[in-house]
Amino acid sequence: METLFQDGKEEVLQAWFMDDGEEDQRLPHHCEPKKFVSLDKLADLGIVTWRLNAENHENDEDLKKIREARGCSFVYTVDMHPERLPDYEAKLKSYFQEHRHTNEETSYCLEGSGYYDVRDKNDCWIRIAVKKGGMIVIPAGIYHRFTLDTSNYIKANLFLTKPVNSSSDRPGDDLSSRKETFETFLRKETDELGVEAR
Repeated sequence: METLFQDGKEEVLQAWFMDDGEEDQRLPHHCEPKKFVSLDKLADLGIVTWRLNAENHENDEDLKKIREARGCSFVYTVDMHPERLPDYEAKLKSYFQEHRHTNEETSYCLEGSGYYDVRDKNDCWIRIAVKKGGMIVIPAGIYHRFTLDTSNYIKANLFLTKPVNSSSDRPGDDLSSRKETFETFLRKETDELGVEAR
């Protein structure tokens, strides 16, 4: 399933290493010089991405296949805009708090755009820009956060395998889902190198 729906994906999903700047979280925060991250590199972190037709999301057979394959029975629509979301600034700040979930988080951008920031294996921030039609799966246990970009608007569907996806703010390295995720990374790296995992 991960290899399907890849055409034009780079038009709606792009990633780069972030700088350490403290200015507005909605800015791109590129390093100088810019350090882009390929979508294949994101896949090495367990982050799955697709491009779908957001205009037809209610009747999209491809979306149904992805949801069935991943066991995403629950959907929540998030509509973030200063004029429509009560207590907008506080909500934006809370989404930007670094956290991780016990189950994977799948987000599908229907309108607008925003940024998912994820930690790589070296604890560096990678910013993932998501636009209309972009779909992203963040594995359980991966520290991440979300913010809008300067357009200040996104409408997205969040797909979950359970009605509630428990989260915890950092630190939470002792949590079983985080350990399982990084043991998977270690196994993959050692398998690729031909080294026995210990």
